[in-house]
Parts: sequence; structure tokens; C-alpha cells
Amino acid sequence: MIGRFASIAARMDRLYEFDREPVSSDKLQSGMTFAGLFAGEHVAATEFVIGAFFVLHGVTVRDLLVGLLVGNLLAVLSWTFICAPIAVRTRLTLYWHLRKIAGPGLTLIYNVANAVLYGILAGAMISVAATAVGLAFRIRTPSLNDVLPTSLGWVLITFAIGSLFVILAILGFEKLSRFAEVVSPWIFVVFIAGAVAMLPRLGVHPNLDNLWTIAKTKIWNGLPAPGQDRFGLWHVVFFAWSCNLAMHIGLSDLALFRYAKRWTYGLYSAFGMYPGHMLAWICSGIMVAAVGREMNPGRMAFEAVGLAGIAGVVLAGWTTANPTLYRAGLALQTITPNWPRWKVTLVAGMSTTVLACFPVFFLKLLDYVAIYGLVLMPVGAIVFAEHWLFPLFKIEQHRAEKRGWIFNWTALAVWGGTLVICFLLPVHLFFRWLPGYVIALFSYTVLSVIRGK
Repeated sequence: MIGRFASIAARMDRLYEFDREPVSSDKLQSGMTFAGLFAGEHVAATEFVIGAFFVLHGVTVRDLLVGLLVGNLLAVLSWTFICAPIAVRTRLTLYWHLRKIAGPGLTLIYNVANAVLYGILAGAMISVAATAVGLAFRIRTPSLNDVLPTSLGWVLITFAIGSLFVILAILGFEKLSRFAEVVSPWIFVVFIAGAVAMLPRLGVHPNLDNLWTIAKTKIWNGLPAPGQDRFGLWHVVFFAWSCNLAMHIGLSDLALFRYAKRWTYGLYSAFGMYPGHMLAWICSGIMVAAVGREMNPGRMAFEAVGLAGIAGVVLAGWTTANPTLYRAGLALQTITPNWPRWKVTLVAGMSTTVLACFPVFFLKLLDYVAIYGLVLMPVGAIVFAEHWLFPLFKIEQHRAEKRGWIFNWTALAVWGGTLVICFLLPVHLFFRWLPGYVIALFSYTVLSVIRGK
């Protein structure tokens, strides 16, 4: 038994993912790889939750449509003009590139924070998938106000699903992209079919002549659910733009785009933003309105399209949790130098599965997504400044690497100071990251000039 395990571990060690060096030119991927990866990751289980919450927060149909068009366009442009160009120049993960800028000490702190935050996000996706499987086995799933696990059955199902998710995340980038390419069309069909199947329950005529009226009065009617704040146009715009803030503005998707042949591959993020973060959110809103505004992704999908809906929710959670766990594993890889990536991903994945048992993480998903992006955003600004602004102003780059610093104290001060300012700003949580990003860019550049002198 021990010998067999050793043999499996040796094979896993060969799953090399360029953890500490630039990706070689023979490993670069085609554009369709990124189209499939983004479509699979962003037509996801969490879309059942996010789209439903727009209904529960009383967004009007006009604000929803305009906000999603604009916000998702801004997200695509952020990947294309901020994240992808740095990725194809460095061919490094953010977690390894940051060592040159911030030093190994600060990078360790950042990577632990990154892995924890991504782990919680992946846990939310596992939880959403568990609501579907729990429904099939008639296990009580959490309601809108639940914080703790609701039953032993819920915990067991969550662990079973989490284990499956972790296995694929261990296999690496190429397997993730292939899996996403295969299952994402199916998930997309489930969202559309579910919404169409629920329209008659809401009173929409077969010829759809009253669809707009039903949308305004019964779905996105501007009336928030009890205990929920009302969202307007700018809430939708900024949430759509920033729900993946850590990945594009925060530059975590350097891990993905380091495999891109050209920086213009950032435009392939549109395959995730518009089918996922627009159409899937709309479909989810229709489904939650049709089940009496009850936040239960499994029930929404099951009542719409039966067992196909349950399968769709599980696969949607799988395609999104996989790359999230992959990023978490890469983040922890830099602080466990003697561990292969698969071992790190296994530890991160099983820890994530434990968190997934607590429904609070997906029932407060909108706020959590805003917070985790906000926490990681200043580091993205620091890397952006080093890459583009420092050469422009003739400031020395990568001082930590050149001078052997354990900590770049300027970077640490900017990261911490920016977060303090952001959390004190008297504006809605969704709006705080943008002034924070400007503050981080300006202050890091100016302080680096002063420190250099």
C-alpha cells in the first residue's frame, strides 16, 4: 500500500506548471483555450446566487440591463489592457513575480491572504453545488439566514463534492481548460432552459408579448426583499466590473494569461462576462422570482429543468471552483518550496471543503466578493506601477530582488494604508475599490521616488 501511494505521488510530482519560472514558448495556448476556460469559469454555480440577489435587492429591469452591459465591458477591458499585457511580458504567476517587487516576506503574507480568500470563494461554489445534490437526496439545505451547517447530510455531501473538485484542480491548467471546454456549453443550456421553463409560471404569454411587463412587475420590480438594501444602476455597474477584481485589476490572472500567445487574448474574457455575468444572471433572476424569491440554487434549477438542472448546478460549481483552487495552490506554492503543487492544492482544497460546510459564505456572496477583491486590489496597483509607471519616471524596478530585501516596506505601507482608507470611505462597499486603486498607484510611485532619493 505504501509503495503504491509513493508511485502515485511520484506521478503527481511530474504535473509541472512552471510554478517558479516563465512559461516556455512551446507551452503557450490558443485563443480558444481561453474562450473555453472563461466560459466555463464564469458560467458558474455562483451565478445562480448573484443573479438571484439582484432580484432580492430590488434592482429594476432597466438598471439591470444597462448596468450589466457597461460593467461587464469594463471588466473585459481590465483583463485586456491591465492584466494580459503584464502576463505575456513576464510569463510568471503574480505570486512569483511579486517576490521581485515586494520581497519574500511580504509575498508570503500576500500569498497566504490570497489563498485563504480564494479558498473561501471556491468553498462558496462547492456549497452552491451541494444545494443541488442535497435536494436530490432530500437533505435540508441552508436558507437565507443560516450561518452554520444545517445537518450531517449537508456536511457529508459537501465533502463528497469538494473532493471531486479538488481532484481536477490538482491535474493543472491544461486539464482545467479541457474540462471547461466540454461542460460549459451544457451549463449555458441549463441556465437558458431553466429561465424559459419558468416564464409561464410568472405569467408570460407563449408569444412573449407581455415579457417586458412581467419583467418590470414580477421579477426586477424595484422592490427589495425584507432585510435587503435596494440596489440601483451604479451598484450593478460596479459589481459587474469588480466581482472579479482580484483577477483582472488585482492581476491574479497572470497565472492564466502567462500561457497566452498575445495580450489581446484578454478579449476572450468576454466569453465569460456576457454569457456568464450577464445572461446567466438574468436567467437566475427569472428562476428565483418563479420560486417565490427563495434563495436556493438547487431548488431553482430542479423546479425549472429537473435532474438536468441539478447536474447543471454541480458542473457549474465544478468549472468555477477548479481554477479558483488552482490559483490558491499556486499562491501557497511560493511559501512551501519543498512541496509539489499537487500537495499544496490538495491541502488548500480540503481546507476549502471544510469552509464550504458553512452556508454564510455563499449566502453573503455579494459582500464577500466585494471585500476579497478590495483586499487584494492594492497589490495589483503596486505591480502595475512597477511594470508601467516606474520605467516612465525612470524609477528603479524590482528593488527587493536586486537589494535582497525581505520586505519592501513601501509596498507594505501602501497596501495597508490603502485598505484603511477604503474601509473608512463613506460610500457603498462596491464603490470603494476605484478611489483605492488610484490612491495605491499614486502613493506607491511617489513614495518609491522619495525612498530612492
